[in-house]
Amino acid sequence: MKAVFAAIVIAAVGVSGTAMAGAQKNPIAVFAGLDKVTGRITTFEIKVDDVRRFGSLNVRPRVCYTRPITEEPKTTSFLEVDQNNLDGSLTRIFTGWMLAQSPGLNAIEHPVYDIWLTGCRNPKVQLKKTLDLPPVKKSN
Repeated sequence: MKAVFAAIVIAAVGVSGTAMAGAQKNPIAVFAGLDKVTGRITTFEIKVDDVRRFGSLNVRPRVCYTRPITEEPKTTSFLEVDQNNLDGSLTRIFTGWMLAQSPGLNAIEHPVYDIWLTGCRNPKVQLKKTLDLPPVKKSN
């Protein structure tokens, strides 16, 4: 059911010209991962098209899109996740879009690990200050 709903949402976003008008590609995807055995949550970044290992999982983001700060926030990433098996082989356990604003919709739910998208980052883009106030003068 989740997969069908996600496919409908992604198809609707892709069809409407205004929904993707402000999409910006970012070179880095930011994830959070939960190790269910230890209860530890880890935040990690992966460059687009690079692979990073989280526990026994290999995570590879293919794209990471955000919108300008002036528009409604929508952060999406298309990724592939493989599980490393004991015999050295890989098993694909996830391929699809992940939405940061709806982490439960398409999160990686593994018996030992959960992974979800938290954002995208572009280190070359500096965020502008939204409010430029003069310094506060101290009165004597």
